[in-house]
Amino acid sequence: MALTLVGQHKPLAASAEQLKVLAEIGTCRAFEEQLRHSGLSPLQATGITVFQVNVGKLCNQTCRHCHVDAGPDRTERMTRETAEQCIAALARTDIPTVDITGGAPELNPNFRWLVEQARAMNRHVMDRCNLSVLLLPSQADLATFLAAHRVEIVASLPYYRAAQTDAQRGEGIFDKSMEALRLLNQLGYGREGSGLLLNLVHNPVGAFLPPKQESIEAQFRKELRTKHGVEFNHLYTITNMPVSRFLEFLLDSGNYQGYMERLTNAYNPAAVPGVMCRYTLSVGWDGTLYDCDFNQMLELPVQSDAPAHIRNFDPTRLHHRKIVTGNHCYGCTAGAGSSCGGVVT
Repeated sequence: MALTLVGQHKPLAASAEQLKVLAEIGTCRAFEEQLRHSGLSPLQATGITVFQVNVGKLCNQTCRHCHVDAGPDRTERMTRETAEQCIAALARTDIPTVDITGGAPELNPNFRWLVEQARAMNRHVMDRCNLSVLLLPSQADLATFLAAHRVEIVASLPYYRAAQTDAQRGEGIFDKSMEALRLLNQLGYGREGSGLLLNLVHNPVGAFLPPKQESIEAQFRKELRTKHGVEFNHLYTITNMPVSRFLEFLLDSGNYQGYMERLTNAYNPAAVPGVMCRYTLSVGWDGTLYDCDFNQMLELPVQSDAPAHIRNFDPTRLHHRKIVTGNHCYGCTAGAGSSCGGVVT
């Protein structure tokens, strides 16, 4: 079993070490300076339309690109008390979307309770699923549960071929993903008119930017339909963030400086208004509040004059907060931009 950075006691397991590396980008302009140069500083939130909850770092996979450093050896998980605080905060708002992530969020014992509570409030619920979790014996009824509660599934699939997917996510994961996708299709997911959304996420298998979203979606649809009998609704492209295990890959392969130059050279000011941190609130497994999941993994909480923990949730003070940024933010503003929902321009 592959171990996480934490499990291997690697220096990069510490967010402070990652931030130290990210501060060194050679002759490239620092991100905050780039925002000022573009007339876009300070970056402000525009409200909260997505309530993202990271319920922990436990996962049944150990993917090479994972910005969470999730894996089977991680023990951090959201308690029932914190989950209840999340639901209490949600009840005070009309935030339409609850985005549940991890790790493999389904492995948290409070995952199904969170789904049930959010759906009871008529909120749209998204599950960021690695697909293989659906085949675990302990999760035999998971797919049926998700369909019964009409949960949107956002599923990671780096490529439509086994070699590239397994290289990033582990041997045999592509075949398991195809089995899981066919199971979801049988329940109506990805089928026109069912209302059960099944969206895939593609990220590059290497130190380069993702291709044009429309073109790669068409390729995925053709390959998965003809070779595997799989249907899906949409495909999102996401840029690999220079955080955690992908940052380690960049350093070990000698690609760090080149990748950061690629990101900074592709900086697109038109992508900045649509970045997800402006409309998302990210809740950590321990209840700490962040602007996005990437800031969460770098332990960069919301600005100091905003509530720091979900127990102190105050929508008025959080809606128009100043966003905390760093050089990793180039990953969301390069090219067509990148977010948890794909391109932003």
